[in-house]
Amino acid sequence: MSEKIVQFNEEIIKGQIKELVRGSVEETLNGLLETEAEKLIQAARYERSEERQAYRSGHYQRNLTTTSGDVKLNVPRLKGATFETAIIERYRRRESSVEEALIEMYLAGVSVRRVEDITEALWGSKVSPSTISELNKKAYVHIEDWRNRPLQGGRYPYVYVDGIYLRRNWGGEYENVAILVAIAVNEDGYREVLGAMEGMKEDKASWVSFFQWLHGRGLNGVKLIVGDKCMGMLEAVGEVFPEAKYQRCTVHFYRNIFSVTPRSKVKIVAKMLKAIHAQESRKAARQKAKTVVEELGAMKLKETAKKVEDSIEETLTYCDFPSEHWTRIRTNNVIERLNREIRRRTRVVGCFPDGNSALMLVCARLRHVAGTQWGNKKYMNMKHLEAALVDTSVAG
Repeated sequence: MSEKIVQFNEEIIKGQIKELVRGSVEETLNGLLETEAEKLIQAARYERSEERQAYRSGHYQRNLTTTSGDVKLNVPRLKGATFETAIIERYRRRESSVEEALIEMYLAGVSVRRVEDITEALWGSKVSPSTISELNKKAYVHIEDWRNRPLQGGRYPYVYVDGIYLRRNWGGEYENVAILVAIAVNEDGYREVLGAMEGMKEDKASWVSFFQWLHGRGLNGVKLIVGDKCMGMLEAVGEVFPEAKYQRCTVHFYRNIFSVTPRSKVKIVAKMLKAIHAQESRKAARQKAKTVVEELGAMKLKETAKKVEDSIEETLTYCDFPSEHWTRIRTNNVIERLNREIRRRTRVVGCFPDGNSALMLVCARLRHVAGTQWGNKKYMNMKHLEAALVDTSVAG
């Protein structure tokens, strides 16, 4: 006797369940609206009562987008009283959780067109680009508050800085706008995005303004600033944080060396440069650098050798700090990863109408990444730095 095989169409079942949930939500919301109307009137429908405060005059329909789909609300219309429901704000067309989801999608890097497609798939209706734009204005209000918040992480020994260039349309012409970004490791060992500011270019005036703004919000205790070599930034560091040391990012240093190195020699030169920063002390690194310069000269790479000889010292500042921290303070990789996330999001936009819109989207992305990907994971054990500072103090 053959057994009967029962087959289920999963898509049909999912659709029926979704419709059942949507219908239940619609029925529940309309029931709550009727209850609110009765409490406001102080009488049920068709009930004759001396306590009656108003009379019914039919209904009007409103669409509401919820996480269960679009529902139709039958909102009571009254004579003698204004019906305002606590269930949904006046003129609101979307549930707050839907609005939050739209904002999160946009800030997470989803394009406006893709957001339209996703909303249609989830809730059965598209959300227009203008709606998304209006929602983002609400998000940017909170982002501006976050950008100017007081820094409460205590002291910030390690600070990483960089500038990212975006395109904007200014008076019909396209030009670059620089967004200066700073993140830090606080005295407890956690990473924190300190802030971002618009700068027309990475000159001294922009960097001084940026550092003063950070200092005014509570940035102190800075021992080391890590970044690419930018003369404007170096001068600003000496002016605003005179006690802080500067570490040139070794990755940017390598790229600068490769720019004057024949392509056929890049791999071998890269190994030679990495060997310098693999030494166990500053003294050994200097000695290795001297050897590398001689070898580069023998290879007839005079310009490469000259750049290494002139600039190697500013890439060895990390040696003054605990060896346990070296791999994380000799490069700007931590902020470069953030820059990649920013570019992934801004690439969707293309060209910005002004510098402020570029700044707001960058800050939104910084806040999103720091809040979701970093979490509460400790980045460094700062006890090593405390011990090193104590030893230095005793030696002094």
